[in-house]
Amino acid sequence: MPNVPRPRYDWDKIDERAVKMKKRRRFHLRYDKTLGLLLISPWLIGFLLFKFLPILASLALSFTDFYMLAPNDTQFIGFDNYVRMFQDSPVGFLIVATLNAAIRTIPLQIIASILLAALLNSSRLKGSTAVRTLFFLPSIIPSVAITFMWFGFMDPTTGWLNRFILEPLGLIGFDDMFSDAAVAILFAISSLWSIGPGMLIMLGAMQGVSKEIMEAARVDGAGPMTRFFAVTLPMISPAIFFALIINLIAIFGGVILLDRGDLFRGGSSPFDSYITRWMFDEWELGYAASLAWVFFILVMVVVVALFRSSRRWVYYPDREP
Repeated sequence: MPNVPRPRYDWDKIDERAVKMKKRRRFHLRYDKTLGLLLISPWLIGFLLFKFLPILASLALSFTDFYMLAPNDTQFIGFDNYVRMFQDSPVGFLIVATLNAAIRTIPLQIIASILLAALLNSSRLKGSTAVRTLFFLPSIIPSVAITFMWFGFMDPTTGWLNRFILEPLGLIGFDDMFSDAAVAILFAISSLWSIGPGMLIMLGAMQGVSKEIMEAARVDGAGPMTRFFAVTLPMISPAIFFALIINLIAIFGGVILLDRGDLFRGGSSPFDSYITRWMFDEWELGYAASLAWVFFILVMVVVVALFRSSRRWVYYPDREP
């Protein structure tokens, strides 16, 4: 074979082009980062001024005896506020009460969200968009308005529950709407009133389940219930886990007002109501800040434990070996 001359490359020019391309990529990356930071700068400024700095300030105040009516007399007292909690009997009661509220309401909310999402995801349902809107609307109503509405519904004398439901059935109505049974029922019902966002999360997850997998399960002889429990639920487990964390934080961060303005009456008020009492009734901001930080640590312990356990029951396709 005749000798074919090999092409000669100008390696210096090739190196220059590679360097220019790298500089151009770096410039575009810096431009994108700078533009992104500028676009989110209003949120960042608001976060720093109204979130991050107050959080740090509350941590500093938790080590002082800050009294809101006499701020000039503030002194550093170390861990005295945290030691004081062990002698404050309502603290333990409120932690248990908040956990009890979470155990009662969160499974109910998640189950209701999954069932509604399964109903809306059915191809046999007509007008699914309108039904979806109707179920989501209550979640945008202010919680205080919902509270007074349910108070009117359960009022012992004029409420619909006693007059039109329980009495015609020959059942005894509630004589005291602040009794333990009435509060438990009202709290459970009101927790279902705002499951619209959770329903949409579950519905989006169900619509993302591969149709090929569902068709393969149907061909293998799996019925609707088997496909739902063996295929759909494992596939939407990340959405279930997300809803679990969100609902848990919502329950720990504040629940419905059930005590007619009295922020702490030893009943079903959550831990944050007790913190509010020490802030705005007793004016002891230092002790209130220490309560908030202890409760934050407890919430984080629960959330971290849930994340650890999620490896065993949450399905992530990208983690498959």
